[in-house]
Amino acid sequence: MGFTDAGLDLQGHRPGFADDLARLEAATGVTFARLSQVHGDRVVVVDRAAPPGPRDDVPEADALVTTLRGVGLMVRAADCVPLVLADAGTGVIGAAHAGRPGMALGVATRTVEAMRDLGATDIAAWIGPRVCGGCYEVPAAMREEVAERVPASRATTTWGTPSLDVGAGVRAQLEELGVAVVDLGGCTREDERYHSFRRDGAAAGRHAGVVWRR
Repeated sequence: MGFTDAGLDLQGHRPGFADDLARLEAATGVTFARLSQVHGDRVVVVDRAAPPGPRDDVPEADALVTTLRGVGLMVRAADCVPLVLADAGTGVIGAAHAGRPGMALGVATRTVEAMRDLGATDIAAWIGPRVCGGCYEVPAAMREEVAERVPASRATTTWGTPSLDVGAGVRAQLEELGVAVVDLGGCTREDERYHSFRRDGAAAGRHAGVVWRR
C-alpha cells in the first residue's frame, strides 16, 4: 500500500494518464480498480480483477473494498484525503476518497462498515497528504454546518479565518470505530511534491492512494 507522489499524474483525462498508470501497474504487479469520484459516500465491492490500463466504464463512487488477491484499489486526490485501509489477518482491504462533502457524509465510516461486512475485524488505516486546516479556508457558515456533523474538522487558517481540517475529521471518524490510524501528514497546498487544486487550480494533477493484496 502507499501514496504516489507528484512524479506521477493520475488525473484520468490528462494525456499522460495512460503512461503513468502503466508505470504504476508495472511497478506493483497488479491492475487497479478505480472510480469516477463524486464526493459522496458510496462504497463499491470489487469482486473481479480490473483490466489493465485506462477505461471509461468505472463506477461513480468514492470508496472501494475487496478480499481479492492481486487486485489493486486506487483513489485519487489533489487536496482531499486519500485513505487506504487493511486488515492483515483477514485480507480485507479498502480505499476511500474523502473531501469535505464525503467526510460530512461519512465515507470513511461507510468504508469501514463495508470491510467489516466482508469479515474484517482488525482494521488499520493510513491517511495521506491533503490540504491542512491551516490552509483550507471556507465561509464561516460552511465551517459551522460541517463541524456540526464532524466536530473534529473545525479549524482556523494560519491567517485567522474559518477553515476545515478534513484530515482531522476523517481521523476522528475512524478512531470512533476503533480503527488504528497512521496519519502520514503533509499539506498539499504547502508542499510542491504533491498536486493541489487549491494551489494550482485547473492545472493541478492528481496523486493517489493505492492498496493491494499480493
